[in-house]
Amino acid sequence: MLGSVKGPHDVKRLAVEELPRLAGEIRDLLVDSCARFGGHLGPNLGVVELTIALHRVFDSPHDPVIWDTGHQAYVHKVLTGRAAGFEALKQEGGLSGYPSQAESEHDFVENSHASTALSYADGLAKAFKLRGEHDRTVVAVIGDGALTGGMAWEALNNIAAIKDLPVVIVVNDNGRSYSPTIGGLASHLSSLRMNRRYEDVLEYVKEKLGNVPVLYDALHGFKKGVKDVLAPQVMFEDLGLKYVGPIDGHDEQAMEAALRKARAFRGPVIVHALTQKGRGYTPAENHDEDQFHSPGAFDRATGEERPKGRIWTNVFSEELVRLGKERDDLVAITAAMLHPTGLNAFADAFPDRIYDVGIAEQHALTSAAGLALGGLHPVVAVYATFLNRAFDQLLMDVALHRLPVTVVLDRAGVTGDDGASHNGMWDLSILQVVPGLRIAVPRDGDRLAELLREAVDVSDGPTVVRFPKGPVAEPLEAVGKLGEMDVLRAEPDAEPHVLLVGVGPMAHACMDAAVLLQAQGIPATVVDPRWVKPLDEALVLAARAHKLVAVVEDNGRVGGVGDAVARLLRDADVDVPVRTFGVPQEFLDHAKRAAILGRVGLTGQDLARQITEVVAKRTSPAEPLRR
Repeated sequence: MLGSVKGPHDVKRLAVEELPRLAGEIRDLLVDSCARFGGHLGPNLGVVELTIALHRVFDSPHDPVIWDTGHQAYVHKVLTGRAAGFEALKQEGGLSGYPSQAESEHDFVENSHASTALSYADGLAKAFKLRGEHDRTVVAVIGDGALTGGMAWEALNNIAAIKDLPVVIVVNDNGRSYSPTIGGLASHLSSLRMNRRYEDVLEYVKEKLGNVPVLYDALHGFKKGVKDVLAPQVMFEDLGLKYVGPIDGHDEQAMEAALRKARAFRGPVIVHALTQKGRGYTPAENHDEDQFHSPGAFDRATGEERPKGRIWTNVFSEELVRLGKERDDLVAITAAMLHPTGLNAFADAFPDRIYDVGIAEQHALTSAAGLALGGLHPVVAVYATFLNRAFDQLLMDVALHRLPVTVVLDRAGVTGDDGASHNGMWDLSILQVVPGLRIAVPRDGDRLAELLREAVDVSDGPTVVRFPKGPVAEPLEAVGKLGEMDVLRAEPDAEPHVLLVGVGPMAHACMDAAVLLQAQGIPATVVDPRWVKPLDEALVLAARAHKLVAVVEDNGRVGGVGDAVARLLRDADVDVPVRTFGVPQEFLDHAKRAAILGRVGLTGQDLARQITEVVAKRTSPAEPLRR
């Protein structure tokens, strides 16, 4: 049946009795594709019927459907003509793991950071209203976890203020974001499932009105008396939003009926759908940690993931537990990513010293500031790409007060598979402007443990430790010290020519490049700064002894460590040229990390070639390269 679905118009033509078969084929496709390459399986298994109903009721792209977050949009992709592309999901040149404007007119935004869809919907609906396009409805599908983000509530407040703004908000309530959703709102929604009084009222309405799946009209006349019982209806309607639900999100006909009523209202409406993450695939349903939120490749028959080996996150997780045993002032904070950031081990060991704040990075940093003011040392672990959301809090709430807060950035640098929005290539640039902040970048697992210890020992200001996605790098031992920097390679019998500054894991590529440069008669010294903010003053002396300084980082080239090195040398009146090798300042298409690093010239071979060309241009004919 999937072969006949080229777009939403084909979904609309299907008979009701054909829809269960369509849902089954979609689930098979999702499991097969994610088993091969990995992907956000659990969230998409939970929205199959919900998405079918959306495309039978609304007219995408005339009626925009905005996903929050976009990782639950696989079914949307299938129903908008991209089923064939799932054979290369998240592979280079294949389908993105998120909505993509480049892929389809049905994808309005690449909404891969949480809690933003309602703001997009607010602006789009206002634009249509002002342009006189009164036949268009904007649909926002938001997971209940994303409602823990403050931005979503800012948007709700504005949406509710315009009573004839045609916005339908589908709350996909599966009780989870990555792991069980945390917070008062989450408890409020969850309590609805267990409210016997609600079930009694629901049964009464069904008995009186037949098998009517929604309460929209039936309960409208009951007004406050029933509404006070039916939380969270009271919460949303007191904001000025009409509420429909809760609906069984796996009952396609119930979802259709609810959505048609919501669309007909021509004003802001909340449709509350109860779904099960991982629905229809037993290993996902039974997976306690996160219902296969985003597994790597796995065996389809058993659900067993293929071994990933030891990754950077494991090293951080283990070292933090060791530190926790040594220091009772150490506490940890996560923004709805307990397992992905490796804080689950700390939570198991110290359940009273872990705080999951939900999808609320801004709150996480300012709460950490409060913990630090109270005499504790918080460790805030987030993916590097999500730190952008909390920059103001780090700057004005933490750094301004010189508070001892350690921010650990997982998946820093090029991450690859999840596309442009998830590359952690901004932090080394934006963090340069924060006064008093110290930034550590480990090159391997041993250095990660070492630098994490140094970071939490800092008591007079914030620290950041960043590391990449994937398998942890092999240990790379120093052969000497230069100030506090590690010297990884030196040519004692040759006049030094190039100083290679390898930032964190890029030290390995610098070592490869140094061997190739030596073969070309260009001696190179390789150093790892360890701490890239502030830079070690010993770098000034080292630069004076060389003819070229090359800084290599897996961060955007603009404003990163390379620029900081150049500024340091300018301030010290050192006129040795500095070249920065980093990630181009552009949004990168998804591919494996290694492939992207090769594409942007950050392999040892690429670096050696580029540096050789620079040296050749700066060397006079009378001064041969080989010495």
